[in-house]
This record gives sequence, C-alpha cells and structure tokens, in this order.
Amino acid sequence: MSGEPVLAASRLGKCYAIYRRPIDRLLQMFWRGQRRLYDEYWALRDVDLTIARGESIGIIGRNGAGKSTFLQMVTGTVEPTTGEVVRNGRIAALLELGAGFNPEFTGAENVRLAASLLGLSPEKIEERYDSIIDFAGIGDFLGQPVKFYSSGMYARLAFAVAAHVDADILIIDEILSVGDAAFTQKCMRFIEGFRKRGTILFVSHDTGAMARLCDRVIWLDAGHVRMEGEPREVVEAYLASIYAEADGGASLRFANHQRRALPTPAAAVNNPAPPRVEVFDFDPDSAGFGQGGARIVSVTLQAVDAAAGASLEGGEEVELTIRAQVATELQNPILGFIVKDRLGQVLFNRNTFSSHPRAPRSAQPGDTVSASFRFVLPFLENGDYAVSAAIADGTLADHVQHQWLHDAMFFRVSHADHGRGLIGVPMLDVTMSVDGA
Repeated sequence: MSGEPVLAASRLGKCYAIYRRPIDRLLQMFWRGQRRLYDEYWALRDVDLTIARGESIGIIGRNGAGKSTFLQMVTGTVEPTTGEVVRNGRIAALLELGAGFNPEFTGAENVRLAASLLGLSPEKIEERYDSIIDFAGIGDFLGQPVKFYSSGMYARLAFAVAAHVDADILIIDEILSVGDAAFTQKCMRFIEGFRKRGTILFVSHDTGAMARLCDRVIWLDAGHVRMEGEPREVVEAYLASIYAEADGGASLRFANHQRRALPTPAAAVNNPAPPRVEVFDFDPDSAGFGQGGARIVSVTLQAVDAAAGASLEGGEEVELTIRAQVATELQNPILGFIVKDRLGQVLFNRNTFSSHPRAPRSAQPGDTVSASFRFVLPFLENGDYAVSAAIADGTLADHVQHQWLHDAMFFRVSHADHGRGLIGVPMLDVTMSVDGA
C-alpha cells in the first residue's frame, strides 16, 4: 500500500425531495424556491473519507443506511447535494445486477456495451472478449437477450466484464450473494489477486468475508458514519447493535475495551517444547452484549478424561464446557459457542437447542446452567483462535440474547504441520506408486 489516495470524500451528502402529492412536483417548478412543497430526506450526510491506493474497505450497515447512495456518488452515477468526491483512477462498479446492460441486447452485445462504458477501447474489447466469455461461463445463453437471464447469469456476465477492464478501484455491492458456489469461488480468487494491485470497496452482510478481505470497515447508520476502524472491532459493534434493535433496545453493550495481550501459558513455561494447542483462561470481561438476564461465569476446554490444564492435540477428543449464572427466569435457556480465527471468520459452532430442541428445561434466578460439548478438535493452522460463548432464552428463530461474549476464551495452535488451509484433515494413510508402461 503506497498511501497515495485514490478516493477522497469531503462533507459528502445526498438529499432527496419527497413530495406528498404528484402535483406538488409541478407546482414547485413555478414557486422556484420561494416556497417548499416537499420534505427533505437525507440519505447521506457529512461523510468524510480518504482511501489510499491498495486499501480494501468494507462498508456495513442496515438496509437504508446510505451504503448504495454512497457508492453511487463515488462512481458518479448520482450527484451529491453537498460536498465532493475526488477520484484518481478507473472505477469498475458492480452496484446492481445488469447495470449498464440493455435488456433487449444479447449477452455478447452487452459485453461490448458494458466494457465500453467502463472505458475499454474497441480494440481492447475484442482482444479480451474470449477471456471475458470464458470467465462468465454462461454457454449457449450468450446469444440470448439478457432479459431472459437469471440473477446468477446477470452476476456472471457483469463480474466477468468488470474483471477485465484494468480498473484501479473495484466496487462490489452484494453481487456475490446471487452466484452459485463455483462462480463465487472464482470471483473470490479474482478479488484476492486484485487486492495486490488495486483498491476495493466491498459492501456485504457477510461479516466473515469483511474480516478476511478488508483492511478497514466503515459502519454507516442513518446516513452517517457511526464507526470506522479495524474490521473485527467494527463488525462486533455492528452485531451488538443488531441484537439491541431486535430486543427493542433492551440489550446493552459492555466491556468495550482493547483486547488484552495473551499471557504465556504455564505449560509453555514448564515445557521447552510447547504443546500443539495452548488454552488460555476464560475472560469474563471480554467485549460483548445482551440483556443481562444471565451471566457466563466460566468457559473451559480440555481433553476428555484428562486433568485440567493438560495440553491438547489436534485430532483429540475434547470437551468444551460453558457455565452461566441465572438472574431472571429463563423458560428455555440456550447455551452455545463459536470458534473464530484471528480474522473473525467462523470455523465451527454449536448450541444446545440444535441438539435438544424439545427438551423442557426452565431455569430460575440463582440457578446455574451448564452445557458440555464433546467433539474432535480439528487440525488448525498455527495462530490464535477465539471462542465466543453465549446464553439466550427461547428458540433459534425467536430468542432473547442475555449475554454474548465475543472473546470468552482463546487458544493458540503451534507446530501445525498439516499443510495450508483453515483446517487440516487427519490422513489415515498416504500411498504412492509408479506403474511401468
């Protein structure tokens, strides 16, 4: 990342006029500002943002928060009411399906149309045409009018064109959510490569992808920048806000502090060869949210039938135990956990309701609710992993979150030798042979 700005927004705002009656729009033309016959709706207001070359920026927010309006002003398809946007480079934007496509044109014709709108010369379009078609992979539908395309086919064609126009800035607004799995993986490989040479603005509700792809995340709320910073911190605050809204504002966010440095485990001090998996103590003060009707008092992870504090190995049978103290009556308490990597990507999770949805088990104030999850610990890459723990009341579809601890406990994996990837699969046998001709 060179630090050279490719995008700079200053006091950016967009206001729309909302007329109560259709005739008021006509009457407003005669009044010419002497009288206002409309209400102002600010979709975006006072946004200041500078993006350096090579940065990957994520934008999150509820529907109607101003995300799409911001991106449209960045690309120049919508004029700002206040402020300005300074651009330094070619922009390829995937803001909505089929943007720039003529529904009556065939896929082939729209490839040339969209590529020309994105700045490619006719010579460059013909030079890259076969590669674009191969990337899209829509086969015989290429000769059909795009009005007959499915949303996934629209996405394939639009992304294929954007991937071949030598853009400096790539803007992606939820378009990957409509493609099939194989095409989505192809797009993600392209995005990973593009990150090494260009700038990305990425809008998505996939918080795991945000953590993996973005250097910074911006949270837009009601047209304003509510928070900006490190992806994991912003995403956690956003999720807490979503739960608070679902609870009617009853949820509280707590322990909003910097994550403390992990201490060195005693096992590492006493053992010159550190164990593969080092488990750290439960942190009751980690960041989280909830209504407070119950409080998690411990989270432990240890090998089955082993002494507390014993070292763990990947591929070993382990037991994760969560205990919570109840403060108000819970009709159907649910305990669960999520294991995330250092980027906040969810690796695996489980909760008690998934295993026992019909088991009646109310809890009264003063009771202790506990749950144990026995499983085989996966082979993981070297690094630190966080365990989020939660207690709720209700069902998976309709519940009240009483406490969610983002980083209730950490464990560290070292000396992993399973190869590259998020997890490793234990090989039962590996054979090789060479047969003569």
